[in-house]
Formats: sequence, C-alpha cells, structure tokens
Amino acid sequence: MLGQVESIPEGSHLTLVRPVHPTAVLVEVPHAGLEVPSEIVPAIDAPADGVLRDSDLYVDELYAEAPQRGASMLVAHVSRYVVDLNRAADDVDLDTVPDHPAPRGVQPRGVVWRMTTDGRSLLRRPLTYAELEQRLARFHRPYHAALRGELTRLRARFGYAVLLAAHSMPSTGRVVTTGKLVRRADVVPGTRGGTTADRRVLELVDAHFRDAGLSVRHDDPYRGGYATAHYGRPREGWHAIQIELNRALYVDEATSQRKEPEFSELQRVLGDLVEKLGALDLG
Repeated sequence: MLGQVESIPEGSHLTLVRPVHPTAVLVEVPHAGLEVPSEIVPAIDAPADGVLRDSDLYVDELYAEAPQRGASMLVAHVSRYVVDLNRAADDVDLDTVPDHPAPRGVQPRGVVWRMTTDGRSLLRRPLTYAELEQRLARFHRPYHAALRGELTRLRARFGYAVLLAAHSMPSTGRVVTTGKLVRRADVVPGTRGGTTADRRVLELVDAHFRDAGLSVRHDDPYRGGYATAHYGRPREGWHAIQIELNRALYVDEATSQRKEPEFSELQRVLGDLVEKLGALDLG
C-alpha cells in the first residue's frame, strides 16, 4: 500500500492512508474488520464462523492498491459485531438497548447487532444506554469523524470528493416477494436511485464492470447504507456510491478462503476503477 498513514485517535481501530499523488477519491471499508476488543468479548457470544461470514472478508485487501492509484483509503479493523459503522448512531431498537431515550431502529442488526444474519443470538444481554454510548464514542464517532474530515479536505482541494463505499455480499439471497433463493449479480452499485452521486460516476462504474465481463444490477438488493445516504450530497460536491461485490467472485464461501487467480484479477479490476474515478472531472 503506497501512501502515508495518517495519525488517528489511539484505540479507534481504524487506519487512514493518503496517497502520494492524490485524487478526489476516498475508499472506505467499514466491514472488513475482524477484531473484537477484549472489553467487548464478555458481552457477546460471537460464533467464529459468523464473524467471518458477517464481515466483508478481504475487501480491504481487494482495494489495497487504492492509495497507489491516487485514492485515500479508510479501513476499520473492528468487527461489525462490536459496532456497525454503516448504520446511524441512533439505529437501535428497544430489545437491544431498553433504556435508550429515542431509538429509531426496528431491526436486530442496527448500529449494534443483537443477532447474527443466520438468526443466532449475539448479545449475552441487552446493553444499557451508557454502554452503547461507550461503543459509539470509541468506534463509531472516530470513524465518521475521519470519514467526514477526509471528504471535507478533498472537496476543499479539488472542488468535490468521490466516496467509494466498499462492501461485499453473499452470492445468493431470497427474493422478498417470493422467498425464492437466487444468485445475485456480480456487482451491485448502490446510489439510492441515482441520488447520491453524479450520473457520470454511475455510468463510469456501470461501464467499467460490464467491460470486465461482470454482471451489474443497480440498487438491488442494496441501495446504499448509512454512509452512502449521509455523505452522498452531489449538490454540495460530495458524491457517494456503495459497491457490493458478490463474494463468490473471489472467495470460497464454504471455507472463507481466497480463490486464485480470481482474487488477483478482481483486485486489478478494482484498482483500475479507482484510477478511472480519480481521472473523472466533476468540477
């Protein structure tokens, strides 16, 4: 990874790398982390297979070339079982934090998960509001302070900033209306109906992946999470796009092992994408 690691608050479990030859692009990887800090371990019953499956495994490595391709890169190292950085701070339900004064969430996997994606209980007991605040203060707020700060810095320098929210998804999923299990597209760009980024960003991303022989389906089944919605403000010079990669492209989902040469080829495709986004003039 060619670039300069910036100083960050101690204990925040994140890394920010700035390139030697910068562009207006920032790649953020909020879900590749596997770390569970020692003080959190007693509070959760985290199955080892779940930690791997519910992470965006290896996505930070897939985008490892981003700094040498001109992009800043922000990576979280903590597991989403500790805090989900792609959720709003108040996205929590009363079953997770019973004494929360103003919960906005209604799902078991908000900013703090109480259940794994396969339905297993994760929290050993509900959190108090004070405990939630401790997690937010240590992990969530520093991450978004770094994210917001870097976007602000890039916009000040270039007149705009492009946020690429890097994620991955299981290769199959169930259709909401029928329950039928189907294979997902290779790449799902999420921009909330094309509202979080300039049309030129969407068109470039779409054409790039199709030219690489990959199938693309916009906003289905993921339209972009909190970061995309919150920071995607094209009129203010912030353009955000979430990119979900089908894990079957690069990993054996049964063993969580990388597949070669598929992994290296996808890494090259993503590096080329970052470079093209950096060359795009949105001024």
